[in-house]
Amino acid sequence: MDSVIEFLVSLIKIVFLDLILAGDNAIVIGLAARNLAPSTQKKAIFYGTGGAVLLRIIATIVVVWLLKVPWLLALGGVMLVWIAYKLLADNDDHTDIKAGQTLWGAVRTIIVADAAMGLDNVIAVAGAAEQNIILVILGLLISVPIVVWGSTLF
Repeated sequence: MDSVIEFLVSLIKIVFLDLILAGDNAIVIGLAARNLAPSTQKKAIFYGTGGAVLLRIIATIVVVWLLKVPWLLALGGVMLVWIAYKLLADNDDHTDIKAGQTLWGAVRTIIVADAAMGLDNVIAVAGAAEQNIILVILGLLISVPIVVWGSTLF
């Protein structure tokens, strides 16, 4: 019973970490599809997020594997501190996000932007998962649809 509770606590930790760090990603998703017709916007957000989730799951699994390398965890921690500083010091309003003019243009923008902005998410989720790939996949499958829903508000 204790292992089930530990698993659920870790899963909740991963979901919350990803949600906290994904606010900027939700804005990018919304901005990338802003010039499309409403019915096409939903498709672009769905396909783009699907591709971004797949890419993020693969990247997180790679990072989980890399965290087994000695001293790499410390390096990841230093990178997170640097990313946190950059986020706090960033005055960019993200209005320069190129809105897709076509469905696949918006999908590509969503995937590329999420990959570029998702490094903090990947490192945090990989660290919180404690090398449990199932936790990574479940956590991302729970949190990303919430982010997608939030992006439709923008």
